[in-house]
Amino acid sequence: MTKTFGISRLSPVDAQTLTCLSLRLCAFARNSILFAISTSLILGISSAQTQTQAQTQPQETPKPEASELDLSPEIIENSPVLQRWRRDVPNVLEEIRNDPSFRTRVRLGYSQFPSSGQAGGVNIGVEDVFIGRTGLTVSGDYHTEFKGQREAYGADLRYYVLPLGGYVNIAPLVGYRHLETDRYSTDGLHVGAKLIFVLSRTGAADISLTQSWVAPATNEEVGITKLSVGYAFTRNLRLSTDIEKQNARQRKDSRVGVVLEWMP
Repeated sequence: MTKTFGISRLSPVDAQTLTCLSLRLCAFARNSILFAISTSLILGISSAQTQTQAQTQPQETPKPEASELDLSPEIIENSPVLQRWRRDVPNVLEEIRNDPSFRTRVRLGYSQFPSSGQAGGVNIGVEDVFIGRTGLTVSGDYHTEFKGQREAYGADLRYYVLPLGGYVNIAPLVGYRHLETDRYSTDGLHVGAKLIFVLSRTGAADISLTQSWVAPATNEEVGITKLSVGYAFTRNLRLSTDIEKQNARQRKDSRVGVVLEWMP
C-alpha cells in the first residue's frame, strides 16, 4: 500500500523550511530574468555606440603616389624634378642639409691689372671640388700678366660650416699662396674666410666675398679682398666677374677678371 505525503501532514519545521526554499527559488528566478534583460540592454547600447563611431569617424583620403600624377607625358619628360619625384618622393630636409646649392666650377678667363698700367693677363682655376658628401672643398687658381710683372697662384682647403643647401654659407679657408709684383714678392700660409650668398640654387647665380691673408703676422703679410659675382646662362656654363684688392706694406694692387666657368 502506497503512502502519500502532503504539505498538511508535514511538521511545522519542515513546512517552514520548504516555504523558505520556495521564496529563494522565486528570488533567484526574478534576478536571472533581470540579469538577462540588463545584459541585452548593455549589448544593444555598445553595438549602437560602435556603429555611431564608425559612421562619424572621418575617412582618411588615400594619398596619391608619386607615380599617379595627373600630368601630361610631355611635362613629365621635360622635368627632371618630376621624374625623380615619380621614382621616389625625396626627403626635402635631408636635401637641404646635404645637396649643395652651389657647384664645382672650372674657370678660364681674362684679367686686367689697373695698378700695373692696365696690363692684361689670363687666369685659370677650379673652385669648390667637394670631398665626399661633406662641407670640405678644395680650390686652386693661377693668374698672370702677359708681360710677367704680376703673378699669383695657390691652393686652399675650405670647410662650409652651414648646411650646404642653404642660401647663405661661410667657410674658413687655409692653404698656400704665392704673390709676385714688380715691387715685392711673398708666399706662405694663406688663411681667411669666404662668405657666399646663393641667389639661385645649383650654381645659377651667387655672390661671394673672400677676405684672406698671406704670411700673416710677418713683415711680408699681404691682405687680399675678393668679390665675385656669377650668373649661369646655360645648365653648365656661367659668366663670372672678379674684383680683387691686394694690400701690402709696399703698395696696393688690384685686379679685375672676366671668367667663363664650366660646371661639370
